[in-house]
Amino acid sequence: MMISWIIPRILLTASLVILCTYHAIARGVTGTIDGKVTDKHTKEALAGVNVLVTGLNQGMMTDEKGMFKITNVRAGSYTLRISLIGYRTIMMTEVVVLPDLRTTLTIEMEQATVEMEGIEIRAERPLFQKEQASTAFQVNAVKLEQLPIQRFQDVLLLQPGVTREGNVRGGKAQEVAYLIDGIAVQDVLSGGIGSNLPKSAVTGLTMMTGGFEAEYGTSLSGVVNVITKTGTNEHQFGFRYEKDDWLPESLNKQIDHATELEFSLSGPLIQDKLFYFSANNLLASDTRWWQDFWHFFRPSVQSDFSGITKIEFVPVSTLRLSLQGIYSIQDWRDYEFSWRYNLDGLPPRSKRSVRLAALISHTISNSSYYTFSASVFNQQNRIGRGNKADLQPVPYEYDLFLRYIVAGSRNWWADSRQTIYSLKGDFTSQILEGHLFKVGAEFNYYDVFSDLVKYEPQLTYFGKPIANAPMLNYSNSFNYYPQSGSFYIQDKIQLRQDGSILSIGCRWDFLDPKAERPIVEYIPVSQNDYNQQVKEWKKATRKQQVSPRISFAGPIGPSSYVFVNYGQYFQFPLFNQLYSGINPAQIFSGAKNVQAGNPDLEPERLIAWEMGYKYGLREDMYASVTYFQKQTKNQVDSKTLIPFDSKSAGDYGFATYVNTAEATASGLEFVVSRERSGSTSGTLSYTYMVAEGLSEYVDQGINQAQWGFPLVPHPYPLSWDQRHTVKLDANVLLTKDIHANFIAVYSSPKPYTYFPTRDGFTPMDTLAAFLPNNDRMGNVVEIDVKLYRDFRLGTDNPVMLTLYADISNLLNSKNVRWKDSNGRIGGELGDPSAYYESRRVRVGFRCAF
Repeated sequence: MMISWIIPRILLTASLVILCTYHAIARGVTGTIDGKVTDKHTKEALAGVNVLVTGLNQGMMTDEKGMFKITNVRAGSYTLRISLIGYRTIMMTEVVVLPDLRTTLTIEMEQATVEMEGIEIRAERPLFQKEQASTAFQVNAVKLEQLPIQRFQDVLLLQPGVTREGNVRGGKAQEVAYLIDGIAVQDVLSGGIGSNLPKSAVTGLTMMTGGFEAEYGTSLSGVVNVITKTGTNEHQFGFRYEKDDWLPESLNKQIDHATELEFSLSGPLIQDKLFYFSANNLLASDTRWWQDFWHFFRPSVQSDFSGITKIEFVPVSTLRLSLQGIYSIQDWRDYEFSWRYNLDGLPPRSKRSVRLAALISHTISNSSYYTFSASVFNQQNRIGRGNKADLQPVPYEYDLFLRYIVAGSRNWWADSRQTIYSLKGDFTSQILEGHLFKVGAEFNYYDVFSDLVKYEPQLTYFGKPIANAPMLNYSNSFNYYPQSGSFYIQDKIQLRQDGSILSIGCRWDFLDPKAERPIVEYIPVSQNDYNQQVKEWKKATRKQQVSPRISFAGPIGPSSYVFVNYGQYFQFPLFNQLYSGINPAQIFSGAKNVQAGNPDLEPERLIAWEMGYKYGLREDMYASVTYFQKQTKNQVDSKTLIPFDSKSAGDYGFATYVNTAEATASGLEFVVSRERSGSTSGTLSYTYMVAEGLSEYVDQGINQAQWGFPLVPHPYPLSWDQRHTVKLDANVLLTKDIHANFIAVYSSPKPYTYFPTRDGFTPMDTLAAFLPNNDRMGNVVEIDVKLYRDFRLGTDNPVMLTLYADISNLLNSKNVRWKDSNGRIGGELGDPSAYYESRRVRVGFRCAF
């Protein structure tokens, strides 16, 4: 019934989007190749030169000034064919196209007789893009395979201003938006990326950590834009196999008994017209806790299958149609050290996701082109077995010292589903000289469902269970159909021929929760018990946000430039925070839930600016310095609705989500980067950063009230307040055939809360004030390295074989992840998860032909 009325609205919205986006650009997916062709000896401009992007069949002829511009080129690395009668044909390789940026080439052709063969040259890549007035980093497919990482998301952790846990420039890890081919893949219920993707599917990715333009929304800290590979006129096949238990434990200090298999294939179905591409990955592992897991379960404890399959149709060189499916299947079990003698008491977990998308890219003229996409994303998460009726909220059993859980099962069962229908249109036009004009719109319709049964024991701040206390009820059930949409407009203006760029943009976003908020009164029925009564229901209002963005970049001399940007950014709350615990049936039944959602939550808002300076030290090396400042308001926290010293029967107080928290962050980033010259290349960065706020997570307010702690009225260092960070990414040719890619990271101590106790129930000093994050842990130093060697097998159709060893924590450093409130690493139990991973060696091979 819901689909019957929503389909006409989607079709109407699609028509409006197409009309509003008559000239559009693929959001963060395509770039432009332009330049000038001259005679090598006379230096005169050459007209009528044919410049063709091989593999894409996109190209154009130079004008009377020798200029050319090829727009709507999908980001990646290409070979250009430059030809003119009477001149030697040039094959220019490694022409790199970056999303939303220009690749400018200077080409010189020499006259030749008919008998002379063409020549092959390598495109000279500029040290930095002078039109880029923000902080962004690009990684191509070759570099991605060289890095000692396991997932493409790990590349973000290597950038300046990013912590090991994924906090970008002092923000929360959930404040990063992930796009695949310009379309978001977000978990709108719980946060984070909604689907995995094989590394072999990625042709390049861009990470923006500051100053992203008006076309990017729903993100406070960063945007990761992944561009997937496409098929070409050549059939290609790739295969990778990897294990981590081939070496003895004397060398391999941590073994997960993990096996990873990945394969990809691509090619033409119809030459020049129809292409296919598919990449798939399967990972099976018993995790670092396999010694405990094997007492309860058969291998493998964790499995993860992910992939992408796409078909592209190119009827003419100016029109590209694409159908793609991205899918992911995950099954795993949680591990907690206090459950190590009863691991089968923890419920199994699973996640299924699939995204289907259709994309159209059409170049109207040399200066205008548009894209349109329609997609549906579905994700289902399950916790526990069977039906929720089988779950009995029975407290589990602790040992005599209240340390380990030795019997019983965690009372947790969940079934959540989310389906997102999205329509997007984007567009650019450069009809006016010196202006790159963009406009775009998006509409999203959601179907979010959650059915959760969750009971947890009441614990002291120190983690001890409170005897005979009723269990806390976090259960909820809801099904809502919210809607969101956006519209943006942007103009990138070339102020002078020297490359000065001014970008002005603005975006408008809305979220309609399509829900009603209960106005609840809590009526005392006894000294320690309350009943909740609904006085009325109030419709949640539509939330809107207007976000201006402005930036400037200009050269200072021939080899340096400065940039500055200012923007307002936002992020809508997660739907769990809007809808949990407000289901009318649940409320009228008298169910008491610790947390009640709030569909009238405002979006979290950020005001940020940065300024930077880049200088070319020499032809293959540059240095940069960037200062940034961020202020976040309307952060989501929880607020108690009855006094924390009034404990209601069956619960531990009531709370709802509110926009009360704030945070600030500022810092300096220094970078020195060297392109490949001889046998070495790499990047060295140093970041100084301060991150402070009033709340670290959304349940902090209710937790502190339950523990009897007053809220801290002033900002304090957040747990990801990492003041000093040094990162080195170096690729070195060790011998004639063996390469090594090193990642070295130094991080200064992060804060934790020192609030000691003797018995686990009361603080050692009962008069001491509770001050969050009042002490710091130790430094973290880690070196990762990937050793690899390439072999070329055969002559006519050679097979490229690569053998590699991926070593994490080469020095086997004991880096501390957390301490308890007594300052003990791993707490009372000596939990080994308090340390980051030990040395782990993954060995494998990759072949391509």
